[in-house]
Amino acid sequence: MKAKTSPLDPVAFAKVLADPTRQQIMECCCCEWRNVNQIVAVVNVSQPTVSHHLAVLREAGLVNAEEKGKNTFYMLNQEKVAFCCGQLITTFAPESQAAEQFIQLAEVK
Repeated sequence: MKAKTSPLDPVAFAKVLADPTRQQIMECCCCEWRNVNQIVAVVNVSQPTVSHHLAVLREAGLVNAEEKGKNTFYMLNQEKVAFCCGQLITTFAPESQAAEQFIQLAEVK
């Protein structure tokens, strides 16, 4: 099952990122599929807390979820994170060189 692909406005993205526990979860499942128990072991918070934050990340489209048997595995949606970071740059630093580069890359895709 894939996460939502709807746009996430820059302020909503910043709010999702503002929580340190969500940042740890994003880092934990950055480059590999992990289930909730694996994330709990790394992040060292309760399972209900991890599940709550995963739901927020999933709703924002920042993690992908894949069900295998009784487990759901999560991995960071790096494309969405990169796109949202670019939106932050173009919204709040529109005259920067980074914004120009992001716009050029977005036009290519």
